[in-house]
Amino acid sequence: MTQIIDETSENGPLEHSAPLHSTADSTDVSAAGASADLPSPLPMATAGLPAQLQDLTERARGYVEAASSANTRRAYAADWKHFSAWCRRQNLSPLPPDPQVVGLYITACASGTASGSAVGTATRGGKPNSVSTIERRLAAIGWNYAQRGTQKLDRKDRAIATVMAGIRNKHAAPPRQKEAILPEDLIAMLETLDRGSLRGLRDRAMLLIGFAGGLRRSEITGLDLGRDQTDDGRGWIEIFDKGALLTLRGKTGWREVEISRGSSDATCPVVALETWINFAKLAKGPLFRRVTGKGKDVGPGRLNDQEVARLVKKTALAAGVRGDLSEAERGDKFAGHSLRAGLASSAEVDERHVQKQLGHASAEMTRRYQRRRDRFRVNITRAAGL
Repeated sequence: MTQIIDETSENGPLEHSAPLHSTADSTDVSAAGASADLPSPLPMATAGLPAQLQDLTERARGYVEAASSANTRRAYAADWKHFSAWCRRQNLSPLPPDPQVVGLYITACASGTASGSAVGTATRGGKPNSVSTIERRLAAIGWNYAQRGTQKLDRKDRAIATVMAGIRNKHAAPPRQKEAILPEDLIAMLETLDRGSLRGLRDRAMLLIGFAGGLRRSEITGLDLGRDQTDDGRGWIEIFDKGALLTLRGKTGWREVEISRGSSDATCPVVALETWINFAKLAKGPLFRRVTGKGKDVGPGRLNDQEVARLVKKTALAAGVRGDLSEAERGDKFAGHSLRAGLASSAEVDERHVQKQLGHASAEMTRRYQRRRDRFRVNITRAAGL
């Protein structure tokens, strides 16, 4: 079974701080510590502005939100809340930016003492954060300072940069890898689904479209039935005689993904898509939705992208994929990214076609997949005469 680097590694559950019992200054955090909304770089008070400027301010705030994904906003808000809570427990203030305070905070994150207990003290023997989590927390802190209009955090200050370099050297781990779902695995997974239920038809279409398109899980659930149909959509589909065309807004901008019809209706992603749309009686809005009413009705709301990861894990386990491993190990091996990894690992086509399909900005990322696919295919040892 091929393993692939998870280029969009999923962060674990965000930590939440316990109730605070410090007397430290708490003029720091405003609403960001309590909600997923990030602070706006625009002045909040608009009472004295002309009506047309108030309207422009509101529109500008909308554009600020659109500059980052909802997942990023939630993560950054939670990270700022985590940092400000730690500061209060240490009788420190998160404002103004202080590299020494931030350096101590990331040290606490690396040592597992950054989270609070029920009495507001540091938890001894807690689980250390990974290097990637600490780097994200550091980015969130810097972003929040910038958006609040306060003095910019100097991440090159030795109190931060040197500590972070030491954390990377001591705690950095190899890139997390997810198991690639290969075609024979996917076919076995499809057999575990109920073809006579709406949920089974939806899940079948999601697996096949995700694999054939090499899609990220957010790209799967972000699809609409047509252009400009929802505010939260990340793209739309068009179905033609020869296949389906997906227009997606991804990390590297807009791109088109062509999904041709398969050699058999049983495994054709376009047929699965058409079947789901017809039986679910969909005409407009989100493509993949929740199935309600004991599996007999389709709700109006968009499916959460976490459902893709759950679907892949569930069907991979049910199909016995990697049966040589324990159930716990198999559960850790598979995620939504396994579909995307599987296409890159199994498609015997020129590298540039795989790069275009996956929307990679560089060929180097694509080669990470193909080097694993081609591993040991060329025997350098024998070629050298040994």
